[in-house]
This record gives sequence, structure tokens and C-alpha cells, in this order.
Amino acid sequence: MNLNSTAASRPVLAIALFLAGCSSIGRTVDPAKYDSMTCTELNSAMGGIARDISQTAITRGKVANTSIPRWLLGGSRVKGAVAERETARIDRLKQQEEALVAARARRCSTSPK
Repeated sequence: MNLNSTAASRPVLAIALFLAGCSSIGRTVDPAKYDSMTCTELNSAMGGIARDISQTAITRGKVANTSIPRWLLGGSRVKGAVAERETARIDRLKQQEEALVAARARRCSTSPK
């Protein structure tokens, strides 16, 4: 009985991840907002983005390693779509990270004393 509940929960996990990924669609990088941030805020934002990239990569790995039963029609397609969505999210986060690095280089350059 435990085997059946575990096997049934995996597709539910994949579908839930697929639906959760929809909330991140449409976000764009706005480098102008980083120009008004202090160096401390930029560093904090960099840490947050790095954490988000790591968490998204972990999620993508879990989805990629999920075993979808053959009887679940479209399950593999959903699994692939979720993995692609997570990859796109990582790409967007990397673009934000690059914009932050550029803003930090402009504003927070350390000069030798």
C-alpha cells in the first residue's frame, strides 16, 4: 500500500512544480533599479539571487530524476516542460546577477589607500 501512495505522489509533485513555475513567467531585468541601491543592498541582492539559482538548480535536478510511471499519459512531457521552465528561470536569474555585478562594479569599486 505504501508503494502505491509513493508512486502516485511523484506525478503530483511534477504537476505541482509545473504549475508553480508559471508564477515566474514574465519577469524582466531592470538594471536601472540597481543604480539607486547601496553597496550593502547590492551585496545582499547578489546573495539572494545566488541562493535562488542554487535552489532552482536543485529543484530542476529533482524533477529530472523523478521517475514517471508509463501509465501516466503526458507525464514525461510535463517533466520535460518543468525542467525547461526551471532552466529558463536560472537563465533569467543569471541575467539579473550579471546586471547586479555591473552595477556593483560601477558603484562599489574599492580604491587602494
